[in-house]
Formats: sequence, structure tokens, C-alpha cells
Amino acid sequence: MIHLRWPVLGLALTGIIQISAAAAAETPVVTAGSKGFVLTSPDKAFELKLRGYLQADGRFVADDDNKTFNNTFLLRRVRPLFEGTLYSIYGFRVMPDFGGGSTVLQDAYIEANFLPELKFRAGKFKGPVGLERLQSGTDIRFVERGLPTNLVPNRDVGVQVSGDLFDNTLSYAIGGFNGAPDGGNSDVDVSDDKEFEGRVFATPLRNHFGPFQNLGFGFGATYGDTKTSSDLGKFKTQAQQTFFSYRSSSTPTPVNTAVAHGLRYRLAPQANWYYKQFGLLGEYVRSSQEVRIDTTQRTLDHDAWQILGSWIVTGEENSYKGVTPSAPFDISQGTWGAWELVGRYGELDVDDSAFPVFADPEKSATAAQSWGVGVNWYLNKNVRLEADYEQTTFDGGGKSGADRDDEQAFFTRLQLAW
Repeated sequence: MIHLRWPVLGLALTGIIQISAAAAAETPVVTAGSKGFVLTSPDKAFELKLRGYLQADGRFVADDDNKTFNNTFLLRRVRPLFEGTLYSIYGFRVMPDFGGGSTVLQDAYIEANFLPELKFRAGKFKGPVGLERLQSGTDIRFVERGLPTNLVPNRDVGVQVSGDLFDNTLSYAIGGFNGAPDGGNSDVDVSDDKEFEGRVFATPLRNHFGPFQNLGFGFGATYGDTKTSSDLGKFKTQAQQTFFSYRSSSTPTPVNTAVAHGLRYRLAPQANWYYKQFGLLGEYVRSSQEVRIDTTQRTLDHDAWQILGSWIVTGEENSYKGVTPSAPFDISQGTWGAWELVGRYGELDVDDSAFPVFADPEKSATAAQSWGVGVNWYLNKNVRLEADYEQTTFDGGGKSGADRDDEQAFFTRLQLAW
């Protein structure tokens, strides 16, 4: 009997080990790091990510003699982000925004990733058009996006097919949407008409070494039919002040409200280039819209462009998706993170035919020209400090045909993203 104890004990230990191994195979894996908090099934077929970002800004305008602007501190974006994967193929993303004291649903979509070359998406998300608009709000180089963003849709509800081809050197996206106005964020459609949006973007030397490995260029476009006043956008400066808007009246007679009434299309050639510490982004947008007041109808063409350069002073690699410091800020170790200098110039030109019928020349400018400089300090992968100065001049928009006063704006931002 005594001699049987050791074999029995061995069998018991073997059983315990097998049970423990089986339990471990069914236990979810929880990780936390710079990319957020992740809950993953052992086979990696199911995944839930908790991410988000918060941007605490300061926005100040100098020489505002007419007191048209309130200098302010604000929470520009407060966005918890929930992402997940089911059965290794089906994904989802939900991102509300509580910035500015209001609640807006920015993203909410379902995506089926059958192949890298073939992905289906349905819900609310960014339209595949503007280059800087498609860049994450955590990765843009200035506190606010440039003037061309006024002319491309922000977010819309629809369906989209996208993918990456030829060893990830060419990406495409095409879809049908409700149709958001210039710069607009749309949740529901107010008419039966829909809009098609698409984009192709090539990085032909992506898989090669050399200075043009990260050179990319592409083209975005939209095409649709619109017939309501809510389909007409307002154009804003970087300080988020409206410098152009269409005529609008609360009284039915006389008819003095401009409405979209017919074809709308947008064309958006674009390019960027990143080489070592250097980065360059450029884009042009034309937005063409048939507009009507009472019995007067006209096609209006608005144009905008910008060029933006950045330089990582501390030597890190520059990229469209942001900067990762090689030595995060740590006083005890004598390391100071990454530092970046940025500059840009851009213009937006409103069709002269908009005045005076469709827009009031004493309230809306015919053009805006903007230049800006800034410095970004990346303390680590998740924390960033920014300071920008942007000056915008205008053609028209003032009383008796005078030019609207220049806007001299200072911006600061503390960003935490995970």
C-alpha cells in the first residue's frame, strides 16, 4: 500500500496540471500600455479595446477691438473610444465626443475585414476625401486643421468598400453616403438624394529604401445631388470663427434663404512626404454646388489649398501617424522627449458670384489667407504639448466693402491620448 502512494500522487498532479492548462486556455488576456487597455481571448479571435483622448486647449485672439471673440480655455475633444473584433473578421468602433460641453456621436460603425484587399464598413465615419481630415485629431500638426477642411465632408452615415492592393502600395475607398455639407457632420438625411465619395492613394516606393519610401499622393472626390439649406456649409478660421455663410432668413417672404438645389461635387488632389525628421503635406480642394434663392440659381465654385511642413528637431522619424519620442521626458534620466517645429500657409477663395445674391458682402469675406507657425513637445507616446500662432487676412467681409479685420490667434493644447 505504501508503494502505491507515489504513482497515485503523480496521477493527481498530472490531472491538476491538465486542468490548469485547460483553464489557462480559456482565460482572457488583459493588457495595458501606451495603446490603451485590451481584453483578448486566448485564440485572439475576440478582442475589446478601451482607448480615447482628451485635449485641453487655450484659444486667444489679439487686437480684437470689436470684441467679436471671447478668449477662452476649453475642452476641445473628450473622446472615449471603444473598439473590438469578433470571430477575427468583424470589427466595430464607437466614439462619442463630450468636448465643448455637448455630446456628439463622431464614429459608430461595423466593419467586415474579409481580406486586406476587401473590407466592408457601414455606419457613421469620416468620408474618404480630405487628406488632413482623414488624419486623426491626435496626429494633426497644428491645434486646428487648415482652411481646405472647410470644403470636405467631416463625418457622414453610409456604406463603404475599401482595401489595400499591390503589397500595400495602393489603397482605395468608395462608398455611398447621405451627403454631408462642406465641413459638415451629418447623422440623418433630410432628402432622398445620396452622395458618392471615393479616394485612391498611392505610396509606390513604400517597400523600398530611399528618400521617397514614404512619398504618397492621391485623389479624393464626391458626387451627389442636394436640395436643402442644411446642405450648405459655413467656412471657419482656425479660431473657429465663421468668415463666410450663405444668406438665411427666418421669414418665408421675401424668400431670402439660400438652398442647395442641384449637383454638388468635390475634387481633392493631395500628397504627403516623410523622410527622416522632415514632413510635408499638401492638398487642394474644389467644391462646386448649385445654389438657389427664390428663382435665381447659380453654380458656385469654391477653392482652397494648403501646404504644411514639419521638422523633428530631436531627430525622430516623422510620419503621417504622429511622432514617437526615442527618449521620453524624464528629469531623473535627463531625457526631454521629442520636439517639433511646424509651419503652414493656406488660402480659401469663395466664388465671386456668391455676392451679393447668395451671401451678404458686409458679413462674409470673399477670400481668406492664413499662415501659421508652432512648436510641439512630445513628452512621451501619450502626452503632448502644443503652442501655435496663426494669422488670417480677409478680402471683403467688412462694412461698406472694407476688408474684415485680421485674425491673430494664439493656441495652446495639452493632449493625453491612449
